[in-house]
This record gives sequence, C-alpha cells and structure tokens, in this order.
Amino acid sequence: MLQLDHIVLARDFSAVSDQALRYAIGLAQHTGATLHLVYADVLHEDPFNAVTPGTEPSRDAQIRERLQVDADDTPLTERFADVTFEAEVRRDVAAAPAILGYASDQDADLIIMGTHGRRGVRRLLMGSVAEEVVRHANRPVMTVRKEEDGNALPTIDRILVPIDFSDFAADALRHANELARLYSARLDLLHVIEENLHPAFYVGGVRSIYDVQPDIEEKVRERLQALWEDVDGATGTQAAMHVVDGRAARKITKFADTNQSDLVVMSTHGLTGLEHFLMGSVAEKVVRHVAAPVLTVKAFGKSLLHASAEAEAATP
Repeated sequence: MLQLDHIVLARDFSAVSDQALRYAIGLAQHTGATLHLVYADVLHEDPFNAVTPGTEPSRDAQIRERLQVDADDTPLTERFADVTFEAEVRRDVAAAPAILGYASDQDADLIIMGTHGRRGVRRLLMGSVAEEVVRHANRPVMTVRKEEDGNALPTIDRILVPIDFSDFAADALRHANELARLYSARLDLLHVIEENLHPAFYVGGVRSIYDVQPDIEEKVRERLQALWEDVDGATGTQAAMHVVDGRAARKITKFADTNQSDLVVMSTHGLTGLEHFLMGSVAEKVVRHVAAPVLTVKAFGKSLLHASAEAEAATP
C-alpha cells in the first residue's frame, strides 16, 4: 500500500499549475494526505504577477491567500472540504531550490508541479524548473504538462510503466501497481528494445539485436509477464505487456500519446555531472515531451511504498 502523508504542490498561478493542482487534490482525497501549497518567490522575479507591490509581510500574506483559492477565486477549503491545505511562500535565488528546500523541510513524500514543456533554444537558455526538480529531488516527483478547462478532477484509468528490467524499474512497477489499485486503473508494461548494437559488433556484420536473437520480442514479453506476476498484489490489477523497438524516450512518448495514457510511472537513475550531460536522462526527455503526467520514482531517497511492502520486495 501507499504511504503518502504530505504532498507538496508547487504553484505559479499558470494554467498548467492549476491543472497540477487538480491531480494533487485528487491524490490527497484518495490517500488523506495533507496538501502543502508552496509558491517559489524568486528574487527580482514575479512573472505571473502573483501579488500587488507592498511590504514583505503583506506580500507573503497576499500570496498565501491566493494559494488557497481556485482559478475562479473560490476558496479551496470550500470546494474540497475533505482535504487539508497548508500554504507557504519560500524565497530563494531560483524556483527549483525553493521547491526542493521546502519539500525537504516538510519531509514531503511527493512533489507535484506543472511543466511548461519548453523546447529548443528557449529551453537551452532558460532550462526547466521541473526537470531540475526531477533531477535533484530525493523523493518521487509528479510533473503535469497538459492543460484542461474546468474544475473537474482528472481521472486515471490507464497507467504506463516503462520497464528496462533494472531494480529501479521493478520499484516503479510496484508504485504503479499501488496507484492502479487506488484508482482502479489498468497497467501497460512497456519495454523498448534498442535495436542497433554497439559498433564493436559491426566487424562481424551484426547490426541489429534481431540478427542475434530473432525471437527476442517473445522472450521479452515472457520476462515482462514474469516480472509482473512477481509483484505483490498483481492479481487484483489488469495489466498488458508491450514490446517495441527504437529509442526509449521517443517510443515511450509515442506509446503514451497514442494510447491516451493517463499517467506514466517510471524510474530515474539519477545521473549527474558529466555522465548526465553526455547521456541525458530518459525520464527527463519523457517529462519534456509526453502529454500525460509523469511520476518519476527515484533510485535513492524516499519511497511511496509502505515499509512492509518494500521489505517483502527486497526478500529473495
């Protein structure tokens, strides 16, 4: 079962941030978690005109007040009386450190935030707050990119779980299964076969993994099925196995968009420094491009799984 007591939602009063609020409220309703609404007050920067100018105490009070109302100015406590809200302003030199610092201080179980999906030169120059949080957070992060009108809470009926057969992916699958049970959703387990082999194999004229193992897709499906059957509580969830070939980030994004996935749950290996610069991160690329929300489960730090469930998973 999920152990989720404190959710941090980063609000910047944009449309995508309002949509992220919908997912956060839905999850808080399902789990009883306290929802912390935090605004990152960046020095010399207020691009969304959150408040009118004034003294610092007055400014913070205005931001806290706005944090606790919906996009149509209805108080969140009136519209969602079954959710406990807390509002805070965290001041820092940049948004990501403010969000990460607040989540650490609250010992939050999960961070939820919108991402504006910047691409190309603008992203290269400005970076992405969401990607920075995903990269550095030592707890799961849910990013929401799509914008929808209205106040209805989003439904989660279909969850995509990319599987690379690492221990990290198995952990993401356990998280996805618990979320599927929470929302009565079904799972899609997807493995992407990187078809092209390393240049070292070219000497022998072998360029594709299919040349070495023609029945690889069948074997991968069998392994996916075995991995799924090993998950505690798997019998109560509907799951389908999928195998495609190509570049992982592109194929995951295409599958999610084509099959209208409501959520993608995947692990991130936490690459940093030169290794991250050279290789990039599949999780970050998916966060940047996929329309569906993405929950990234970290290879380190906090887990959403109950301690007993983690102990059972670690038992040989």
